[in-house]
Amino acid sequence: MPTLAVTSLLLSHFRSHRRTELTFDGRPVAIFGPNGAGKTNILEAVSFLSPGRGLRRATPDEVARQPEALGWKLKAVLQSLHQIHEVETFAEPGASRSVTIDGKPAAQAALGRIARMLWLVPAMDRLWIEGAEGRRRFLDRMTLSFEPGHAEVVLTYEKAMRERNRLLRDEVRDAGWYGALESQMAEAGAVIQSNRAAAIARVAAAQDGAETAFPVADLTILGPDGEDFPFGADALADTFAAGRSRDMAAGRTLTGPHRADLGAVYAAKGMPAAQASTGEQKALLISLILANGRALAEDFGAPPILLLDEVAAHLDASRRAALYDEICAMGAQAFMTGTGIELFEGLGARAQGFEVSDSGGLSITEERNIA
Repeated sequence: MPTLAVTSLLLSHFRSHRRTELTFDGRPVAIFGPNGAGKTNILEAVSFLSPGRGLRRATPDEVARQPEALGWKLKAVLQSLHQIHEVETFAEPGASRSVTIDGKPAAQAALGRIARMLWLVPAMDRLWIEGAEGRRRFLDRMTLSFEPGHAEVVLTYEKAMRERNRLLRDEVRDAGWYGALESQMAEAGAVIQSNRAAAIARVAAAQDGAETAFPVADLTILGPDGEDFPFGADALADTFAAGRSRDMAAGRTLTGPHRADLGAVYAAKGMPAAQASTGEQKALLISLILANGRALAEDFGAPPILLLDEVAAHLDASRRAALYDEICAMGAQAFMTGTGIELFEGLGARAQGFEVSDSGGLSITEERNIA
């Protein structure tokens, strides 16, 4: 199968890394060291090779190394299928993030067309028991992995919704002011719904067709109170028009794709994911990431790059070994972090190892053998 991999990465004034240069050979990458040394910062840097704000949802100024505050730059060589791309992304102080691909300025969305990336971070461990916003973001990252244009459609929807919300707060009652905005929201919203439903179907098929050590989750898309959701442009437009009085009282749009929730049931036990144990919830998340990866390998032509921060923390030795076996069988370049090299012994020579240490607030990274 063709390869998708980062083969070199330069971090300049990025968080705790003043200047770090790393070379990768396409194998999984195990990054270990004490808490606070700068391991996750490497994963975050890789995540900036995809559209958006990265795995921490940081603004450009938040990732600039302090106290210098000079801005930051990332340079990478990306092998994507049968092509090699040179990617740079950077930001000056107070400026938005810029991207160049092969020396030419590019929109962030272009990154999604040459690479696909999935991640799992500790903050997501509470995904099933916290608010719907995190699950909706997880759903949209999954959707974006299949359809890079999904982000632009979401922005179109949100822009029209902000204008509608402004009218609601100003208590504008003339229906003519709402018609065009609600039509834009309905059309974009229908595409959002279709993209999300297609992503759920692809992941479900990838779960059903695989023998895995991780449990299967049955996924559904729900309304804000768990009810059925209006689907399609006409139904959404009718819902927006009918809800104007209620929305005006609230000062915001109360129904629409922006209020969707992701429901998950632990299939083997028939229970909601929120009622599963902490370990089971983690295993369900890993299962979804792996299924998403398998589906993308079929659609894109190569497995996605996986960013798995502290992924081994709540897994016993047998399940860790199963995870490593599945990553290697998929052929994915996975960047994984952990506090000790012993967490990655099950990978042995199948992975590259890098030790990260802290030296007076500066991250030092050295390659180490795991085997």
